[in-house]
Amino acid sequence: MVLERGLASTRVADIAKATNVSGGLIHYHFATKDDLITEMLRSTSEAEIQRLREIADGPESAVERLDHILRVCIPASRDDQGWILWLDAWAVGMREEHVRTILLQFEGAWIDVLRDVIAHGVALGEFVCDDPQGAAERLDGMLDGLAIRYTLDAGNMSRARLLEHARVAAAREVGLERSAFPAEAAP
Repeated sequence: MVLERGLASTRVADIAKATNVSGGLIHYHFATKDDLITEMLRSTSEAEIQRLREIADGPESAVERLDHILRVCIPASRDDQGWILWLDAWAVGMREEHVRTILLQFEGAWIDVLRDVIAHGVALGEFVCDDPQGAAERLDGMLDGLAIRYTLDAGNMSRARLLEHARVAAAREVGLERSAFPAEAAP
């Protein structure tokens, strides 16, 4: 329902009807719509961050981990439901504190994962980067901006081109040549 109607326009009654449960049952578990939306966003963001942490802690080289995270974090397609949800949440978060709080926690955790992968690569001698935190913040901002352009189909951005931009930027941030990352547009 949230993907269909948007965070701001979805009502508890809409969710109750779509899930074939009573509004009273939903209100038994969530006092307000804000509580329900907050829990939905928290659960979604925690699952996404857990997935990224598993990649970050995986057995691959630092370059492979960073590339894997880049591929996971860009939209799979223009109608990627996860990205549509986050785009909507960012808009709502400008006005609603409960959504903004979740978004800031999610962005902070995502940047932490990126920073940790970069710092790990530096410790292994695979990367050269004197500011892993700054590198992670720059990559985050660039990826968010390009993903928005891609999702909105602005400027005919393809997923392959978005991934190429991500790999070029990541290589620059960690002191590598672009050729250190895969040449093909991985799935």
